[in-house]
Amino acid sequence: MLTTKVETYKNYINGDWIEALEKETFESRNPANREEIVGRFQASKREDVKKAIDAAHQAFPSWAKTAPSKRAAILNKAAEILESNIDQLAEELTREEGKVIGASKGEVARSAQTLRYYAVEGLSFTGETFPADDPNLNVYTKREPLGVISIITPWNFPLSIPVRKIAPALMTGNTVLFKPSSDTPLIAYRLVEALHKAGIPAGVINFVTGSASDTGEELVSNAAIRAVTFTGSTRAGEAIHRSVSLTTRTQMELGGKNPLIVMDDADLDKAVSLTVNGGFSLTGQACTGTSRVIIMKQLKSQFVEKLIQKTSKLKIGNGFEEGVTIGPLANEKQLKTVLHYIEIGKEEGAELVYGGEPITHDNYEKGYYVQPAIFTNVTPKMRIAQEEIFGPVVSIIEADNYEEAITIANDVEYGLSASIVTNDIKRSKQFINDIESGTVKVNGTTTGNLINAPFGGIKKSSTSTFRESGRVGLEFFTQTKTVYVHS
Repeated sequence: MLTTKVETYKNYINGDWIEALEKETFESRNPANREEIVGRFQASKREDVKKAIDAAHQAFPSWAKTAPSKRAAILNKAAEILESNIDQLAEELTREEGKVIGASKGEVARSAQTLRYYAVEGLSFTGETFPADDPNLNVYTKREPLGVISIITPWNFPLSIPVRKIAPALMTGNTVLFKPSSDTPLIAYRLVEALHKAGIPAGVINFVTGSASDTGEELVSNAAIRAVTFTGSTRAGEAIHRSVSLTTRTQMELGGKNPLIVMDDADLDKAVSLTVNGGFSLTGQACTGTSRVIIMKQLKSQFVEKLIQKTSKLKIGNGFEEGVTIGPLANEKQLKTVLHYIEIGKEEGAELVYGGEPITHDNYEKGYYVQPAIFTNVTPKMRIAQEEIFGPVVSIIEADNYEEAITIANDVEYGLSASIVTNDIKRSKQFINDIESGTVKVNGTTTGNLINAPFGGIKKSSTSTFRESGRVGLEFFTQTKTVYVHS
């Protein structure tokens, strides 16, 4: 493991690593051991954000004119830097976020892959030509960058989510102001460091750390900001959406209350595995995590028995320990939230049949650990069946038939990800059409998406404007100009 020496990390503005103007810092701590300080970071304020925006604004004209091949070369070089330091980066990611080391290595590798993907896709992303009756008229569209992009990201995937926003933003000629979660600033710092070492020009990417209360308003309301892309809670997304100007474009990936429907012909062992993997991996801290299992009534008892048996075999602990499959929650606030919802579930009349207790004995006392929780006798209108918990809590809801199951699945304000377990091809096709969700799976976990496929939700899981990931992920960062050329 890495040394425990505490370093102080700086902001990155106009190509320089600098302290915040008020020279205040905050600590990032290891959620597996809150006594361990991962690093100290700049407690930026509004004036720091303004300085970063000014740098991005000044750098934009030159970067917009930079040859696409040169932009691609920088992304590819940054990918190479991430890959060559994968062990160090994965260890730092596990220390500050808590996920198991294997997942951290996977995230670093995926992030490098995403940089390379957009380095290629951006070279062929262009407009269209249109036929005209006049043979002397040429009509076409061209894609142009927007300008300064504000990128605000969460702590659960603190490298891969920023990369899937930053890479297409840079590749299409925009300049960036990047503000990561204060729970995971170190891995974000490493990403910017990689781009710096890759030769990105001064001002093209700028990085500030600090609390949302001190930085948030300027990040979204400054007149120079042309677009805001945000991943986080629906509540925060709604606040940002209200704050931006008429001409500021927004892209929001928000909460989820994702269902897994288990039909009467389902392979129960597969359904159980999908529930455990979708509901408890990353300690349930994924916006696409499985939080509701809607199961045919006649299968419930057998399913719950198998689910408890498989869940009880999960090893909880520090992400560096061999065999650990569930790490700590990311912070004290998240632990309190999860425990609060577990109490709400009990008060509502749901039956807690497994787990749900904080783990504080032995080596767990310094971390934010909780047993995965399984509730049965959950009704669709209970708060634990309606509200996003963002932790390892799964609610089992009974249904008499497919029609009731799909009604229950759709009867929430979210629509991010959903899955069905069935061997009936006709039923799976019906589900694809009936479910109100931006991502739809058949016999798969609600979690996970390809870097080359669009990702996003509907209803309150998104602003339903522009999708992330894949080739369409480039669209948000460009505007269309229609050109008429008469000869």
